[in-house]
This record gives sequence, structure tokens and C-alpha cells, in this order.
Amino acid sequence: MDDHTLRTAIAAADGDDPYRALRDLHHARVTLTRELDRAEATAVRRARAAGSSWQLIALALEVSKQAVHKKYGRS
Repeated sequence: MDDHTLRTAIAAADGDDPYRALRDLHHARVTLTRELDRAEATAVRRARAAGSSWQLIALALEVSKQAVHKKYGRS
């Protein structure tokens, strides 16, 4: 999702059609979440390939070592 699309969705919240605003904001949230999830998974794989421990990755993501290993340990 590009910056313009995100800003348009946020601006729609102040528009005349609250239903459209809700739809646009929901779509933006879903799209952004997917993009961030993919980017995070890629970063975790790169960190592991570079020798980073699960503990170090967990610290960077501000979660427990168990949580990060459960989410990414098999990928």
C-alpha cells in the first residue's frame, strides 16, 4: 500500500459517507497488516540466516522468545 492510498483512506474518515470511510479504513488496515506481516517474516528469516538468536529477535519484536519461535520457528 502506498502512502497516497493510506492518506486517502484516513482522509475519508472526515468525508460525507461514513460507510465508505469505514470500508476504506478497513481495507487499508487489512492491506497494511498483510504487508507488515510479510516484511516481518522476511526480516526474521534474514536475521536467523545471519545467525541471530531467537532471544535477540524476540527482543527486537518486543515479544517472548517462545512467541517468536512459535510464530516463525518452522518457516
